[in-house]
Amino acid sequence: MFRYHSNPAPEDAAALIMMARTASYVPKKGPMPSFSLGLTDSSQEEAATQEGAATQDGERAKTPETPKLLEQLGDLIEKIASGGIQKESGGESFEKFETPARMNENTADMKEKCYIWATRVKTYENGLTNEYDTVFTLNAQDRYILSKVHLASLAAETHIEAEIVSDMCLILNQQKIKRFQEEVYCLPPDIVNMAIANHPEGVFLQPKNNKPFRVEDYPMFIPFLDLKKLASHRYIFAPVCHSQHWWLWLADTRKRKFYILDPYHTTSPSDERMALNKFIRYVISRIRRKDKDKEIELPYINISGQKTSYDCAIYVMKWLEIIQPENIKRLKYEWDNWTQVDHYRVAYASRILFNKMNQDKAEAIRGSNAIRLSKPSSLLLSPYCQINSNDIDTE
Repeated sequence: MFRYHSNPAPEDAAALIMMARTASYVPKKGPMPSFSLGLTDSSQEEAATQEGAATQDGERAKTPETPKLLEQLGDLIEKIASGGIQKESGGESFEKFETPARMNENTADMKEKCYIWATRVKTYENGLTNEYDTVFTLNAQDRYILSKVHLASLAAETHIEAEIVSDMCLILNQQKIKRFQEEVYCLPPDIVNMAIANHPEGVFLQPKNNKPFRVEDYPMFIPFLDLKKLASHRYIFAPVCHSQHWWLWLADTRKRKFYILDPYHTTSPSDERMALNKFIRYVISRIRRKDKDKEIELPYINISGQKTSYDCAIYVMKWLEIIQPENIKRLKYEWDNWTQVDHYRVAYASRILFNKMNQDKAEAIRGSNAIRLSKPSSLLLSPYCQINSNDIDTE
């Protein structure tokens, strides 16, 4: 079924009238020109020439049918303009074409699809998986790449990979807001975590080679440091991970004070942790190219709130955005603790993969859009909902 839903444009109506007027005149002098552009055979041209010659009388004259033709064409135009003509054929309907609207990446459904796509690792018939497929490429100071295996750690009840935290530091440092452009620098944890691994229990000399910590020994991570912001910003937020537990170091470079924000502990849980924190403080100072006394007070801030053993990274990443260092008073920070944090795991998947700096963003959108939710979206955001492959339909 063909349906004419819109009024014809003024130029279309004018063209119809011109056609009628042109059709009402026939040439009386000279041969009728051929508009075949070379596609009409010679017999057709000859017939047209003979017909034109037979109607020559030296002037152009209207045929008797002209008034009636113009009247009929005018009626036709009025009917089209008023939507009065509908031609049906074959039961098919061709509606007016509309350009598809740009996909909204911030809808709840799209975030949920992204979370499922990001945390789901496929296993192929040959036993191989896609866990090492690149899904995120960030151009910060250098190329930072995340694979499926990193994003899969955002799944519920899972310890989050250090690369996720590093990536969020890089993303936050690029945000065009005053907090991250002038005040707070988020130190990616790669060098600190690697230094902890090379200096067990916080010993200042590596057991393997008896050498002290040197930033230059970690060249693969140096390109991701913004040395200008490290030197200019007052506050340095440094996430740290040891034995699958995350906590946050906060340095006030103006007052030369350090604070420790631990989601689970309000004091140092052991002498080993205290020695480790002293070493971390030294590492952060060396990264900032500052040589200060290794012995320094290491106060814990009363801010704990973690309820599980695997959500510490979520707390640390959120603290990077919300902690106001100037509000730390008497080693205590007042804040509204969360009772549930699983919805942040859903949010971080789309915040990372749909970020404008992700060179693989288009692939993430395509893969996420292919996911079909078979359950109401509100269920996915519930921390009590467990999603598995039986809950997901994909094309």
